[in-house]
Formats: sequence, structure tokens, C-alpha cells
Amino acid sequence: MSDEAITISGEENIDRARLIILKGALKLEVVGMKNRGMSAYQIIKKEFGFKGSKQSVLEQLTNYIDSIERPRKTIKSGHFSWTI
Repeated sequence: MSDEAITISGEENIDRARLIILKGALKLEVVGMKNRGMSAYQIIKKEFGFKGSKQSVLEQLTNYIDSIERPRKTIKSGHFSWTI
């Protein structure tokens, strides 16, 4: 694991990173992971008004992200890479 820090700047990039993180968290919830506090499923349903099961909401979120997609840039840091 790398100790390198990553900084995301710019409102649009921060919003996109948050969507990607919520999508990843929801994927984990779909396969059974639980957490304390509000789940990604609850947050996504509340913010976007999506309805349905966790799998259905994941599909709706994926379609939403794809619809607002812009040209991407890949950032590599040590063993990790992020596409923003």
C-alpha cells in the first residue's frame, strides 16, 4: 500500500469523485457489507430520488454517471489508479 496522498481539486472533480465513492460503497452493500450510520443506498436514494432495490439503485446511479460523463483522465499513484 502506498503512503502517497491524493488531492482532488475543483468542484466538478470533487463531485465526480464523490459519485464514484458512493457507487463503490453501494457495490459493497449489494454483496452484503454493512456499516454504521446512513448507508450509501440511503444517501443515493435521498439525493437522487432513485427507487427500488440496492441492485436497481446501483444500475440507476451507473446510468446517471454515464450520462454526465466527460472525457476522462487517469491518475496513477503507486499501486493505485483513479479515472476521473
